[in-house]
Amino acid sequence: MAREKRESDQFTRPVRRIVIGAMVMALIAIFLFWRIDSPRAERMRAAVIDRVVPSFDWALVPVTQIAGMIEDFQSYTRIYEQNQELRRELQQMKAWKEAALQLEQQNAKLLDLNKVRLDASLTYITGVVLADSGSPFRQSVLINIGGRDGIVDGWATTDGLGLVGRISGVGETSARVILLTDSNSRIPVAIQPSGQRAILAGDNSPLPPLDFVETPEAIRPGDRIVSSGDGGVFPAGLLVGQVVQGKGGQLRARLAADYERLEFLRVLRAHPGERIGDPGGLVIPPAQLEGPPPPPALPGTPSPDAQDAGDG
Repeated sequence: MAREKRESDQFTRPVRRIVIGAMVMALIAIFLFWRIDSPRAERMRAAVIDRVVPSFDWALVPVTQIAGMIEDFQSYTRIYEQNQELRRELQQMKAWKEAALQLEQQNAKLLDLNKVRLDASLTYITGVVLADSGSPFRQSVLINIGGRDGIVDGWATTDGLGLVGRISGVGETSARVILLTDSNSRIPVAIQPSGQRAILAGDNSPLPPLDFVETPEAIRPGDRIVSSGDGGVFPAGLLVGQVVQGKGGQLRARLAADYERLEFLRVLRAHPGERIGDPGGLVIPPAQLEGPPPPPALPGTPSPDAQDAGDG
């Protein structure tokens, strides 16, 4: 058996060498032929290409497919980058749109209140977000302003665009803000343009649900959500977000505030109005409208009526 194998190797080894040598010589000849600068050689090369290349289309299919895949991947990468850029621009446009809507509303109010002095007490104070030091509230942050700055429990906080939450716990130099997404947060809201009233109830999710909606059929995804001012918890008209439809058709709110980038918060100072204990005290008695009563007549001095009678 080993002898037959050796004889087979002795026979195939020279044949293999001859075949390899012939292939090398053929390749060298083809290379030299392809490099010859002659009109006759050029015509022969053109004839060979016309004869051989069309029949090798099947061999070029994988190369063509791979090239197409590479081009498609590059195109997909460019489309993805453009999509990300458009998303960033859209987010900026939403912020500018909301700012324009707020300015339009303020402008309309100021036009209606032309030549009326605004209350200087309606101001806000800005604080820096520190961190969440841990509390029974799962969704809360700390800010670096507190009792020394006049902060009071219950005041609303915004990030300059949308409502973030309310003050819940005030220290001397810091205060805690409970966010709208917290499960302990409940605020009354109004949905525009339908004017429906609801309660925004936090559930520790990015999209808190809208509870106790009067007429859900009148609400559409994309409607604006603002604070209603009911109960005197928050000022009316503060932007909260937009209506979205969650799983099971439940109405939820996409908050306008950017909770992932809470760096500065505005605390809106709320000043309670003066309460009137005696509404009747505002009414002026009719006797005061006729002028002060006449002074009492001195003894021996005739009254005005008697003087009028004497003159007559």
